[in-house]
Amino acid sequence: MSWLPGYSVLITGGGSGIGRAVADRFVTEGASVAIFGNDAAQLAEAAAGSPDPSRVLTVEGDVRSSADLHRAVAATVTRFGRLDTLVANAGIWDFQRQLTRLDAAALEATFDELFSVNVKGYLLAAEAAWRELVKTRGSIIMTLSNASFHVNGGGPVYTASKHAALGLMRELAYELAPKVRVNGVACGGMNTDLRGPASLDMGERSIGASFAKKRPDAPPPVIPLHDSSTDPRDFTGSYVLLASREQSGPITGQAISVDGGIGVRGFGSPAGGDHL
Repeated sequence: MSWLPGYSVLITGGGSGIGRAVADRFVTEGASVAIFGNDAAQLAEAAAGSPDPSRVLTVEGDVRSSADLHRAVAATVTRFGRLDTLVANAGIWDFQRQLTRLDAAALEATFDELFSVNVKGYLLAAEAAWRELVKTRGSIIMTLSNASFHVNGGGPVYTASKHAALGLMRELAYELAPKVRVNGVACGGMNTDLRGPASLDMGERSIGASFAKKRPDAPPPVIPLHDSSTDPRDFTGSYVLLASREQSGPITGQAISVDGGIGVRGFGSPAGGDHL
């Protein structure tokens, strides 16, 4: 039995990484999915590779644009007749760029860019979608991070943005209750095409390359569950659970940690400033 038969879903950043994996899983579970992103070729490839391309709509746009997000919501409703779930997912990482490795100009530019995508993008998506979600008593799912709770999952800008996204999720869970549920999935490290900020010349740098460079004899990741998967497909179950009214109707304002157990002991380095 599928968990999302007849559901209509909009996923920002749905052309790659965890967004694409969630889109594929939702289609498998019976949903129709609109994937939103800023790379037309990437969106087309994701749609063509879907388990059922006939139930996938692509919408090109920028999560920093309210107009683009409103257009995506309207296109989703026009194509599928309703909107049941918004997955606010598009994001960028700062590749753990520490404060002491940023001058003032770079810090200002990186903050503006990263917060515009990781926080403003979520808030604008919620604003564009909430009216349709009220109609269906739907839900919002935000992609959070281990960095929403713990340090050293990124640099100060990324960590601050993911803490902010956690607070945003909780605030919207209150403001939109009881009509719309709002939850998050706090993911650990994944082997995806997550990119960095253009302001640090990292727009073409992919976290996936970091995984590819690991030596066969490299030590295991600094998480308690050393054989924890980094395949984004293995992170999708919590999104299905939170989207399903039948399975998670009473759940709102919660973040499910899917991090391989990082929360058990945190990261392995006792201090970050020994090099200063």
